Amino acid sequence: MGSLEGSLPVKREPPLRTQSSARAARARSRLSRFLLVTKLDFQKWMCAVAAFLCVVVMFQLFLPMDKSLGPSKRKETFHGDLVHLKEIGSLDFGKDIRFGASKVFERFRKEAGSVLSQSYAQNLTLRRYGHLKPQLALVFGDLVADPEKLLMVTVAAALREIGYEFQVFSLEDGPVRDVWKSLGASITIIQNRDKADFFVDWLNFNGIIINSLEAADVFTSFLQEPFKSLPLIWTIHDAALAIRLKQYNSHGQIELTNHWKKTLNRATAVVFSNYVQPMIFSAFDSGNFVVIPGSPAEAWETNNMTASYKDDMQGKSGLGPNDIVIAVVGSQFLYKGLWLEHALILESILSLLADFPTNKDSTSHLKIIILSGSLGNYSLAVEAIAHNLRYPSGIVEYKAVDQDADAVLGIADLVIYGSFLEEESFPEILVKAMCYGKPIIAPELAVIRKYVDDGVNGYLFPKDNVKILSKIIRHVAPKGKVSPLAHNIAARGKTTGRDLMVSETVEGYASLLQVVLKLPSEVAPPKDVSELSPKHKQEWHWDLFETIPRPAYHKRILRSDLFLDKFEERWNHTQKESSSSKNAVDDTFSYGIWQEEKYIEVAAARKRREEQELKDRSEQPHGTWEDVYKSAKKADRLKNDLHERDERELERTGQPLGIYEPYFGEGVWPFLHVSSIYRGIGLSTKGRRRGADDIDAPSRLPLLSNPYYRDALGDFGAYFAIANRIDRIHKNPWIGFQCWRATARKASLSGVAERALLDAIQTRKHGDTFYFWVRMDQDPRNPLQQDFWSFCDSINAGNCKYAFSVALKRMYGLKHDLDALPPMPVDGDTWSVMKSWALPTRSFLEFVMFSRMFVDALDAQMYDEHHQTGRCYLSLSKDKHCYSRVLELLVNVWAYHSARRMVYLDPETGVMQEQHRLQDRRGRMWVKWFSYDTLKSMDEDYAEEYDSDKPRRRWLWPSTGEVMWQGVFERERNQRQRQKEKRKQLSKEKLGRMKKRHRQKVIGKYVKPPPDETETSNSTMVVKKSL
Repeated sequence: MGSLEGSLPVKREPPLRTQSSARAARARSRLSRFLLVTKLDFQKWMCAVAAFLCVVVMFQLFLPMDKSLGPSKRKETFHGDLVHLKEIGSLDFGKDIRFGASKVFERFRKEAGSVLSQSYAQNLTLRRYGHLKPQLALVFGDLVADPEKLLMVTVAAALREIGYEFQVFSLEDGPVRDVWKSLGASITIIQNRDKADFFVDWLNFNGIIINSLEAADVFTSFLQEPFKSLPLIWTIHDAALAIRLKQYNSHGQIELTNHWKKTLNRATAVVFSNYVQPMIFSAFDSGNFVVIPGSPAEAWETNNMTASYKDDMQGKSGLGPNDIVIAVVGSQFLYKGLWLEHALILESILSLLADFPTNKDSTSHLKIIILSGSLGNYSLAVEAIAHNLRYPSGIVEYKAVDQDADAVLGIADLVIYGSFLEEESFPEILVKAMCYGKPIIAPELAVIRKYVDDGVNGYLFPKDNVKILSKIIRHVAPKGKVSPLAHNIAARGKTTGRDLMVSETVEGYASLLQVVLKLPSEVAPPKDVSELSPKHKQEWHWDLFETIPRPAYHKRILRSDLFLDKFEERWNHTQKESSSSKNAVDDTFSYGIWQEEKYIEVAAARKRREEQELKDRSEQPHGTWEDVYKSAKKADRLKNDLHERDERELERTGQPLGIYEPYFGEGVWPFLHVSSIYRGIGLSTKGRRRGADDIDAPSRLPLLSNPYYRDALGDFGAYFAIANRIDRIHKNPWIGFQCWRATARKASLSGVAERALLDAIQTRKHGDTFYFWVRMDQDPRNPLQQDFWSFCDSINAGNCKYAFSVALKRMYGLKHDLDALPPMPVDGDTWSVMKSWALPTRSFLEFVMFSRMFVDALDAQMYDEHHQTGRCYLSLSKDKHCYSRVLELLVNVWAYHSARRMVYLDPETGVMQEQHRLQDRRGRMWVKWFSYDTLKSMDEDYAEEYDSDKPRRRWLWPSTGEVMWQGVFERERNQRQRQKEKRKQLSKEKLGRMKKRHRQKVIGKYVKPPPDETETSNSTMVVKKSL
C-alpha cells in the first residue's frame, strides 16, 4: 500500500538491544520529556506520578483474565472495525510508527524510467505522436447521489481538464446521470449483467476505475483474457469486506475468501481514503495498496443536519440548556500511550471545574466525553484517571467512536483533539467535528497545522506544552459558555472542513494514473498535475449536486454489508445448484453406464452364441493374408468416415466461404458468431468455448503452446495453424477471417453484407480478389486521416517503416544500402485494418507463405531483446504484443504488390467498391518480389536448408508450418515405394511358408461305388417299392 505523500505500511522500530541503550530509551520517555519541558512545579509533578500509579493499578485490576491461559495472557475486546487492529498489535506512544513509500508508485516509475532510458542497438528513438486522448472507463454500482459519486465527479472534472476522456458504466441508473452528462461523458447502463446481452470491449480504454464494492459484478470480465492485463484501479471506501473475509476464514468458507483475494490481487492498485483501512486489509496486500487521503463523506453526512439537531440530541441525552459538553477525540490508531494523552488532556480541563459548581444533587453542568476506539474495558481506565484527578462523579464519560461518534459530536460544544501522533492525513474525526460547526482545539501537528490557522478556523496548542491548552479552553468557554468569537471561528472551520483535502485527492488520482497507465504511441500523455487550475483543487463540486434530490443517507459500510449479503446469497445458491446438478448428473451417468454395459454384454454373448452355431453349419473359406490386410484397412477407412458431425459442420460442407474468428480467453466469447459460415479458432486450449466446434490452434501448430509466440503473433498464429495441412479442416474454395474486436465495434458483416459477399464469390464477380470490410480511414486510431506508412509509424512508436525495411532486406537478402520499403501510394483510397478480410484459399496459402518468411525475419531482429526485457522499439512500454500491430497491416502490402484486386465491402449495406485499381498501380508494384514463383522458390530454399543442413541456430520459420520441397517429395515417394516392396516380400515369404508347410496324411478315404452297382441298387430299390 502507499500514498502520494510517501506513506504506508506501518512498521515497528527494531528493538533496542543493549542494556545501556534500553536505559537511555527509558530516560527519554515521553513523560520525562514532558515534565522537563513544561517545568511543572513539584506539587503538580507528584500529583501526576500518583495519578499514573493509580491508573496502572486500576487498569490491571479491572482487565478481564482468562484463567485457562494464566495471569500473563489477557483476553482483549475490541469494537467495530478497529477489532482488526488487534491482529497487528498495539502501537506505542507514536514514536514507533513510520510510513513507508508506496510500492506501486516505485514499481511503475522504475519501469517507465527503464523504458525511456533503454538504448537499442540500431540507435533508434521512440516517438510519441499523440493524436488521441487517454481513454478511461469509470464503473459504478449505481448512479445514486452519495459522497463517493461527488468525489469521482470532482476527480473526473479535473482529469478532463488535463487531457483525459472518460466513459461511465453503471449497473443501475440514477439521478447522477445528469451530472455526468453535464461533464460531457457518455453513460452506459448495464441493465442485465447476469445475462449475455451486454458486453464491452474493455481494450478500447487505457485504464479502468472501479469506484465501489457494488461494482464487483463487473470484475469478472477483468479476471479473464484478454482483459487481465488492463490497468485497473479499484477504490474501496470502507472495511466491510475485510470484516466479512475474517468471518469467511473462521467459518471455513475458503472458496469465498479465495474469490475476493483473487479479485483484490487482480487490481493494479487498490485505493483507500485513510490509513486504517489498508491495515485491516493487510492480510490480502499483494503490494498494490495505495492511500489517497481525502473524502467528502464526513461533510456529506453532516450537510443535512438541521439547527434543531443539537436540541433533539440534548433532550435524548438528558442534557439541559445550561450544560456544556466537551468531546475529547483522538487518532484512529491504537498505541500504548493513549491513556497518558487522555490523562494530560483531562488535567488541562480540570481548571474549568471552577466555573461549574455542582448542584444540590451533586451534578455539574460540565460534561466531558472521551471518544475513543480503544479496548472494551478502557472505560474503567478513564474512570480511574478521572477519579485520581478528583473529577466529580458523572462528569467524565467514555464512548466508543465507531458507535457514538455522530451523537457525541452533535451535542458537543467544544471538541479537543487529544492525540499527539504525527499522521500523514488530516484526522477524519476532526473533519467531521469541523463540519458539525464545532470549535476545535488541536495540537500543532504538521498535518493539522497545514489546514488549521490558530485563531482563524480553529485553535492550536504546542504538543510539548499542554499547559497552554488550559488557557485556550478558558478563552473559548469563559464562565461556562462558548464565546461568540469561538462560534465565528467554528463557522469558518466548517467552511474549511467542507472542502478539506480536495487538492490531495485530485492530485493523488492524477499522479496514480500517470504512473499506472501504459499509453501507446498514438495517445497523447496528459498534462502534468501542476498545470491544473486552482478551481479544481479548492472545493468539491457541490454545485452539481444541489438540484439532485437526496434520499435518506445510509452509511457506506451499511450499504456494503447489504451488497455482501446479496452476493453471499447468490454465491451459496450457485454452489448448491452446481453441487446438486453435479450429483444428479453423476447418478444418472453411473446408472446409464451400468445399463449400457449390461446391454452390450448381453448382446455380445448372444452374438457369440449365434456365430458359433453358424460356424458349425457352414464351410469356412480360407483366404490369403493380403485379403485379410485389405479388409482391415477398408474397415478402418469406413470407421473414420462415419464419425459423428454436428449441424454446423454439415452446413459448412459445400459452402463457398468459411470465416474464422481467432480468439484468446473467455472474455471474447460473447463477441463470437454462432453460424454455419463462422467458426472460432482458439489460440489457447484452456480458453476454448465449451460445446462449440472451434479449432484448437495449439494442437495444429505446437508453436502456439509457447505463451511468448502466442502473444507476439496474435491472430497470425491462427493463420499459420489453419494453413498447416489446411486440407484436413478447410475444404472451402474461399477463406476469411474476422477479428472479434470488429464485432465489438459494430463493424462485423451484417446478413446483407454476407449474402452480397457470397454472391460475388459464386458469380466470380471480381476474380482473385482481396475483400475487406474495416477501413483504415475510419479507424479511431487514425483521426488525422494519415497515409499508410504514417499511420503504421504512429501506432508503432515511429519505427514501423524501419521494421518493414529491415525485415524485407533480411528476407530477400538485399544489401543494406538499398531502399527495401515497398511504396504504398496516397491515391484517395483506403486500406484494411483489424484483420477482417476474405480471399481465395489458394491465395491465402500464398499469403501465409510470404508471411512466414517475413515473420521469421522480423523475429530474428527482435527476439533476443524482447524476450529478455519485454521491450522492443515498436512500443513505448513493455509490450508482449510487440510486432502484432505491424503484422496487422502486412496483408495490405502483400495484396497490393502481388497484383490482387482490393475491394472494400460495406459491412452494413454490402455495397462493394474497388480500391487502388489495377490499371493505376502499373509501375508502382513490386510484382517480381511478391510473385508466387519467387515466394515458392524462397520457401523451397528455406525447406531444403532446414531439411538438409539441420541448422542449430534458433530459427522460427520451421515452427510456423510445413517444411516441403522437392527433396521431401522424392524422399517420401521412395519411402512409400520401399514400404510397398517390403510388404510384397513379406507376403511372398508367407505364401512360401504356407506351401512348404508339412501336412498330415489322410487316415481313411471314401471310395465311390461304380455306376453299374449304383444302378443295380437303385433298380432293386424301385422293385422293392413297387412291391
